[in-house]
Amino acid sequence: MPIPSPATLPIRRLTHRDLTACADLSEDRGWPREEHKWGLLLTAGTGYGVDDPDGGLVSACVVTEYGPHGRPVLGAVGMVLVAERHARQGVGRRLMQHVVCAMGTTPLTLHATEYGRPLYEELGFKTTGRAEMVRGRFTGGDVRPDDVTRAATAEDLATIVRLDEQVFGADRTHILARLPAFADQVRVAEEGGRIIGYAAAWPNMDTQVVGPLIARDTETAKALVTSLAARTDRPLRTDIDVRHEDLLLWLKARGLASAGFNAVMTYGIAELPGDWSRRFAPLTVAAG
Repeated sequence: MPIPSPATLPIRRLTHRDLTACADLSEDRGWPREEHKWGLLLTAGTGYGVDDPDGGLVSACVVTEYGPHGRPVLGAVGMVLVAERHARQGVGRRLMQHVVCAMGTTPLTLHATEYGRPLYEELGFKTTGRAEMVRGRFTGGDVRPDDVTRAATAEDLATIVRLDEQVFGADRTHILARLPAFADQVRVAEEGGRIIGYAAAWPNMDTQVVGPLIARDTETAKALVTSLAARTDRPLRTDIDVRHEDLLLWLKARGLASAGFNAVMTYGIAELPGDWSRRFAPLTVAAG
């Protein structure tokens, strides 16, 4: 029997049962296994993949939809991976074409590395922003976080969801409802008894990823980061919109260093919805 070309193998939906195979694929490409993150994405989003006849996956990606159920207003594409042995054979292009077709008229966004950006540009994605990853041991701040922040409670969820929709530009209830179980910490910032920001820190390999980070202003964002850092002994990692220059400079002055950049790309819309001035960092670049 002739061996089928990877570019002709069927694309199927992935489920949480594919978590190990997805983590194996990450490892194959030199990425961390990130099983914790894969678990969230495969549960809250829609995974697409191609099975390898010899076992495992040829390729995979996840789309996280935002907005009313069944009528999404935005889809975030992430974790686009092709096994090393099947690279440069058109597999990734075909998988992305399938995603774009499956999403129909729903606008899309993704964070692209320099390696992946040419493919996305060929498919019609446009660069509309930039994010900088910073990581390192936080060495302290010049704000008193416990004056304005506290641990989030179950009663805060409805308020967080409303604030998040204003800032993100789409309903993310299905993600935020999973945040307390996914994250090690979720904290809110208050002023006069009103929530003006929130942030989470979740485990990823040897770091704590700070995200989402939603705040009224830079000082509130600093307080949230400081309060999260005070409650973990791990290095921090986060992806900050480069327009937030003051926060990036502040983080770098307190032990975090640049670890790379991603292009923020969109398809079907000129720019992301919502209020970028209050959107400092995503939950993860894989989910927009």
